[in-house]
Amino acid sequence: MAGEDRDVAAGAGVRQADEEREGSELPPSSGQGPVGALPRTPLFLAQHSERYARQSLIRDYEDTVGVNLIVVIDQIFPENLTYLEELLFDLDPTKPLHLLLASPGGDGETAIRMVRTMQSRCTELTVLVPDMAKSAATLLCLGAHKIVMGPAGDLGPVDPQLQIPGGRSLASAKEIVAAIDEAEERIRNNPDSFPLFASLLSDLNMLMVEQARSALGRTEALVREALEACPGRTEADVDNLTAALKAPLIDDPKSHSAVISCEAAQRFGLPAEAADISSTAWIVIWQLWTRYFVLKCFPAGTTTVYEGRRASSILG
Repeated sequence: MAGEDRDVAAGAGVRQADEEREGSELPPSSGQGPVGALPRTPLFLAQHSERYARQSLIRDYEDTVGVNLIVVIDQIFPENLTYLEELLFDLDPTKPLHLLLASPGGDGETAIRMVRTMQSRCTELTVLVPDMAKSAATLLCLGAHKIVMGPAGDLGPVDPQLQIPGGRSLASAKEIVAAIDEAEERIRNNPDSFPLFASLLSDLNMLMVEQARSALGRTEALVREALEACPGRTEADVDNLTAALKAPLIDDPKSHSAVISCEAAQRFGLPAEAADISSTAWIVIWQLWTRYFVLKCFPAGTTTVYEGRRASSILG
């Protein structure tokens, strides 16, 4: 694992080796030919063997289900688009596309761009959610034909999130505005409390607060645009779904971490379905997810993944 992460970080976000782009399989085991016949050196193979194992599972899923499968595990920011395009640029657009997605959210405008480009590369888009697809990732799901959710999968409110300056940490726009409003009210009632709130809100500035207010004002429009990204939905369908989703996804949730289960998503009118956990297809997806879980969570929990049958970008 450490070898893979170091290799990836060193290459400006993993510029993948030619052998990977060719989708080649693992080389013969030792003893099946001279060392010079190996397509890769032993160290290179050791560093990348887990990647090849994951891509083998991706091919198994594609062959079993008859689709293209790509994996995105990341926060959603504008730079995502290049990594996503790397997965999509040479896929067969006459086949359905399945996206294994895990994300805490991010930029809603980017989520719209992501779902639009995926819809243009397939006959039908299905998002697979084994864990969580929150906020902007939920927006992305709204543009899919189907959302297949595992037993622990959940969506979340589409409250916009802002990137905290100096890092990739996210803050809820709704919670930023609520914190500022509460601070203003308390300072108005007790001016001596100003130093306390100034300290507590030191990570915020006026520009960020205004961006949060603007983002909240655009949330309903983003929901509509995400729904419109799914071909086949009529204007009436979009109107009805936008109205049905306004309360549960925008207005009502008090916390950005609120959980929206498969059953709740179905009640709201979304094309969500529970995964058949005994099916061969989901067993392969769960095998894949556990590998990504280990890759993502150890040692630092900061790894992001863009992976498909031939392309692979792992950022430590």
